[in-house]
Amino acid sequence: MSYLIDKNAKCAVIGDGSWATAIVKILLENEHTVGWYVRRHQDIACIKRRKRNPNYLSDVHLPTSRLAMSSDINEVIADADIIILAVPSVYFKTTIEPLNIDISGKFFVSAIKGIVPGEYVTIAEFINRRYGVPFEQMGVVTGPCHAEEVALERISYLTIFCKSNENCVELGNRFKTKYINVSYSNDIYGAEYAPVLKNVYALAVGIVVGLGYGDNFIAVLISNSAMEMTRFMDQSYPAGRDMNASAYLGDLLVTAYSKFSRNRAFGLMIGKGYSVSSARIEMNMVAEGYYAAECICHINRRYGVSMPILDAVYKILYKGENAEKTVKNLIKKLR
Repeated sequence: MSYLIDKNAKCAVIGDGSWATAIVKILLENEHTVGWYVRRHQDIACIKRRKRNPNYLSDVHLPTSRLAMSSDINEVIADADIIILAVPSVYFKTTIEPLNIDISGKFFVSAIKGIVPGEYVTIAEFINRRYGVPFEQMGVVTGPCHAEEVALERISYLTIFCKSNENCVELGNRFKTKYINVSYSNDIYGAEYAPVLKNVYALAVGIVVGLGYGDNFIAVLISNSAMEMTRFMDQSYPAGRDMNASAYLGDLLVTAYSKFSRNRAFGLMIGKGYSVSSARIEMNMVAEGYYAAECICHINRRYGVSMPILDAVYKILYKGENAEKTVKNLIKKLR
């Protein structure tokens, strides 16, 4: 089945966190109006009044006359053709649960770097299975791109993934700006799984930094993480992809090193002695790597890929194993 995005297709963003707000900012550079699902009525009123999101990226000016905001997800999706999903994976099911309209003609784009908890599938896989939307009507947008730097209009790169090149370009035209460079790929599977994996590895980096390890070991940990990611991708869905591309390696590097990385920050707290529950309470945003560690471990039971870094993070987060001892055991397995 072929599906081509119409040049006049209208966009809507589902989610009102930092990345969703950044995407709204990007889209407003190219679109006359953008639909926006904002969960709480009071936040919509505040955005209209202040022309800013009071909770995330509050320095970003939002031209509200060009925003069609609603707390009714059905209303937002009904009025749009391209639906960009940008909520944390842990909230995805509850966010989309009220959906009860015909979505057969919609094009869905995942900007979520996570697995659906309890389902052990990606966002695209979930939409395909639950709502019957074919993969030809889905895309993914990802890359080494922190919302905070988008807010500052620092040069960033995104990769658009769709089954067809035509849809890649049509979707990419909506994301290209003077500060956003866009490239294209057909590797939807890699586009969803690589960001999930890199969140786990960034969390691992945070743990070892919190434990006091230096740059030499961090470099080894990240290079081994890249190899581990490649092994999993090649074993689970070989596609001849270039794992050195920015959507894969670049995203791993920025998440592992950046001060804006919530996964690194979460791991840092664990390494410094916080309990997992305390670290989760302390974080005011979702660290996707926490959920990803359990999900990928579950999925990897099918493939049996050697993933010692993933296993170490899982043991620390879910089995209560001592971080210092677990990392010492991990050291012996790296090269």
